[in-house]
Amino acid sequence: MNVDVPASRKLAEIAELAARAPGGRLRAAFRSRPKVDEKKDRHDPVTEHDRAAEETIRSVLAEHSPGSVVVGEEGGTRGGPADSDDGIRWYVDPIDGTANFAVGLPFFCVSVAAVAGGELVAGAVYDPVREDMFLASLDGATCNGEPLNSRGATRDATAVVATSYPSARDLRVGDRDEVLRRYGLMTDAFAHVRKPGSAALTLAHVAAGWTDVAYDASINAWDVAAALLLVRQAGGTYLPLGGRPGGDDWDAPGYLASVGGFDLAGSVMIEVADLRGDEAGATTLR
Repeated sequence: MNVDVPASRKLAEIAELAARAPGGRLRAAFRSRPKVDEKKDRHDPVTEHDRAAEETIRSVLAEHSPGSVVVGEEGGTRGGPADSDDGIRWYVDPIDGTANFAVGLPFFCVSVAAVAGGELVAGAVYDPVREDMFLASLDGATCNGEPLNSRGATRDATAVVATSYPSARDLRVGDRDEVLRRYGLMTDAFAHVRKPGSAALTLAHVAAGWTDVAYDASINAWDVAAALLLVRQAGGTYLPLGGRPGGDDWDAPGYLASVGGFDLAGSVMIEVADLRGDEAGATTLR
């Protein structure tokens, strides 16, 4: 299924409707200290509001994009063959940044993305606290209707890098000393290192030029599908890391992203992410 620019804009409108739909509930529940359940472990929380928000989003998508496949963080894949190229496949994260939401930190978002014909064609990342709507289509990227231009620092020494690295998983499955050494490289090289806790919203901020570099070694498609389109359509760089050859960028388990004009080839992130300097504009891992 091929999608042209007008059709992409229409899908972006649907993504916006779906992403906004649970906003009122999330704002009302924010700082209520909801009960938190664990999925895989204590580092992977979920609340009743995650589940309810996803069902709300699914209802909007069912109304405006009937017959589509929906891949959600909480409810899995529903609606048809997940690998079908005959229709629209939606990737939904009802609350990206649940740990922040659950304790009252105002850095979380709703993420909704559309894939057609193996191509990302639309995405919405919605910050319900600030009511910022980041929207991407094949026609470009906007925040609250204003075009995004991903520009900021050009080198490590003046840049802010946002990352979840090292996570508990990174320390558990990797060489602990090597993981901490790489984190030390980042801390030494960058002006500031931040750990905001939401990949989708962090990448939206890269698209807006509010964060210079973002890195994550362990994510899921629903975390980044909408946001990677935002970054690229705003003129930034998004490199998928660790994916299978020929795989979709949003399915890769890691990423390195930066504002447009940033010197990735000269960045310490090449070593941290295990890239070669000449691969800073490509996607192949060493």
